Amino acid sequence: MAIETYRDAWGIPHLRAADALELARAQGRVTAHDRAWQLEMERHRAQGTSASFLGATALPWDVFARRARLADTARRCFGALERRDPETAQWVRAYVAGVNEGLPGGAARTPEFARIGLASGTWEPWHPLGVWLTTHILFAGFPAKLWREEAVRHLGEEAVPLFATDGPGTSGSNGWLLAGSRTTTGHPLLAGDPHRFIEAPGVYQQIRLACPEFDVVGLAVPGVPGIAHFAHTGTVAWSITNAMADYQDLYRERLRRTGTDVEALSPDGTWTPTDRHTETIEVYSNPPTELEVLETPRGPVITGWPGTGPGTRTDSGPGTETGLGPGTGTETGLGTDTETGPGTATGTGPGTETDPGTRTGTGTGPGTEMWATKETAGDDSASRAAAGGAPPPQGPPAPDHETRTGGAGGKASADGEAEALALRYPPRVTEDLGFSALLPLLRARHVTDVDRAFDAWAEPVNVVHAADTDGGLLHRVAGRVPVRSHTNRTRLAPAWLPGHDWQGWHEMPYGDLTDGVAVMANQRGPAAPLGVEFAPPHRADRIRALLDERRAWSAAGLPAIHTDTHLASAAPLLDHLAALDGLTPEAGALRDRLLDWDRRMDADSTDAAAYAAVRSAVVRHLAAHPAFAALAEPPALPEVLLPWLALTPRIAFALEHLLRAAELYGVDRPAAVRAALQEVAADPPTGTWGDTHRLAPWQALPGPSPYDGPALSGDHDCVLCTSAVPGLTDRAARGPAARYVWDLARRDDSLWVVPLGADGVPGAPHHTDQLPLWLKGELVPVVTDWARLERVDLTEDTDG
Repeated sequence: MAIETYRDAWGIPHLRAADALELARAQGRVTAHDRAWQLEMERHRAQGTSASFLGATALPWDVFARRARLADTARRCFGALERRDPETAQWVRAYVAGVNEGLPGGAARTPEFARIGLASGTWEPWHPLGVWLTTHILFAGFPAKLWREEAVRHLGEEAVPLFATDGPGTSGSNGWLLAGSRTTTGHPLLAGDPHRFIEAPGVYQQIRLACPEFDVVGLAVPGVPGIAHFAHTGTVAWSITNAMADYQDLYRERLRRTGTDVEALSPDGTWTPTDRHTETIEVYSNPPTELEVLETPRGPVITGWPGTGPGTRTDSGPGTETGLGPGTGTETGLGTDTETGPGTATGTGPGTETDPGTRTGTGTGPGTEMWATKETAGDDSASRAAAGGAPPPQGPPAPDHETRTGGAGGKASADGEAEALALRYPPRVTEDLGFSALLPLLRARHVTDVDRAFDAWAEPVNVVHAADTDGGLLHRVAGRVPVRSHTNRTRLAPAWLPGHDWQGWHEMPYGDLTDGVAVMANQRGPAAPLGVEFAPPHRADRIRALLDERRAWSAAGLPAIHTDTHLASAAPLLDHLAALDGLTPEAGALRDRLLDWDRRMDADSTDAAAYAAVRSAVVRHLAAHPAFAALAEPPALPEVLLPWLALTPRIAFALEHLLRAAELYGVDRPAAVRAALQEVAADPPTGTWGDTHRLAPWQALPGPSPYDGPALSGDHDCVLCTSAVPGLTDRAARGPAARYVWDLARRDDSLWVVPLGADGVPGAPHHTDQLPLWLKGELVPVVTDWARLERVDLTEDTDG
């Protein structure tokens, strides 16, 4: 059988081939045709070469990618895959061959290539692994440990739970599983929506992959073969949410330079040579940047630790030699490595995110106002209590003399030494990105097959829901989380002290259904022993309450849950408003109006707009208080890490805790709320929530004219999670990157939608044709009848 390409009414590709290898080739080819610009952007980001055509704005990401050794790690993982699982390695090669076949034609129909004079390149077999790693390297939120260091240093240990996003948090994903006992057909249903930055083109690709072995529909990651996260094989379906596990560590390293080499202090007191080399980053319209790359036995050194050792300085952008080791004379010092060259501005990208996906650095978006991560701090005893069992193994205890400053071992570096931060992450250690799970997932027929396949999963660590046509159900955590000390999990670990090495891997926990229902929305649940920071329970509690409103659900009824706009986290601020007295008539009228509000963040609601205005004013007043002044200016660290350290978003996403705390560093919160209310009452918003809460998708290369996005309902703690950043902006760069309903009674009754469309080419018929449906909360049917599909020839399919 030759490769056959079909499309449905929405331009979604349905592929058919003689075997899995030819099908992988077909998937690579159609992805290159539909998403050529996206594929090449992701390849360059994985390589750390995006500044070569995007210029200085992309340099901070490229520096991070090089120093974190992302490309080298992906190469190693593919080499190990060839040794351990040659069948999957051959399958990945087939996908890459298809990408290379399709890229020239895909680039020819994509205007971004012509706009900047970029020619499509050649993919290598490791590139899909590089795309996967690059997409998820910031998922576990290791930079949150930097925030904790700063918060503890300036405010004390009690600041950690105060700023925890268990109340409220940023966002993540929603997912729910209904057993047959809770459906109208007697067969299970799965539904949900992953929350990521809304990108153009979209982060998920609706696709169908069919060959004699399997026939699977689902949401693929462009650049990666198969369908990893959300899929339906006809007899079994699965979905994931971010487990919020902590599986990456930051080590404070003590370094010294010995001639041309750099050594790191080990726990046994000896100095160990680091792996050291230099790399050159080409920067469009600027001189190249020479970069010193170091790796200690713990991991790659990603930045200096500000204020330690000689030579600390901020890099000045393209053309600067960016070094990491302590130096003398003309040697660059162990520095902060914040590239601020021509055209660079902190926050030109949308920052980072919490759930399956991450975007930092390049591109356009709302700027630093789009700060959004999953920082939650949370105490380990609460994690154990939520898990309902004994504490997880922690490895050897860290030394008792770890101090409040620097997380551990606060002893200053000796003369001639300096400190840096090394990143330790599982694929760098194991040479495994979990690709051996991908083919078994496509071949799965029952939940037991899905369960076995996810045993090979590596990262990101996810909560998995699955169900099959026989009524089988699965609720588990999948991934790889190291066993190590509490300090490693929460703060910066001192590399020169014993007790901070990794001691094996956690067993992945399983969860249960309650009354035929399992709901995960990044809250504490089965993964609680594996994480530190979780989303608040509001979304999960609301989904559960909505599901309990009826006993039996159909696939057609579930999209109503996707779009629920009730904002439970409004309660603390409204409680403060209710307690105010002696208000001006205008402020009193506004207060009474908000107390009567239905707490729904609907786009057409003027009350929601008024609430959001008061909330933002409260956040700004708190952020301006002298108690937090030391945190207002983040330390001089690389731009990629700064979103986790921004004070105003931290206060915005922790507002629930900050308003309810018994004491807050002497801050008069009633006075701050009063001032905010009176400020808004004097100049109230005249429109609706949707007038300012508008979609702002991320683009690597912005269009020729400013994008005026559509109005959005929802907010960061609504089930309809469209995240703004109170105190900075009402615009939203993050929201549901897809929605799905998988029906195990009849696959053709399943539903799905993406924010824009199937085609990544601006102006193509299927570039944004799903946007109106996505905005209204509607989904399109999954079509699997080949007779209802149109067969196409990609060589002629040039306009979508």
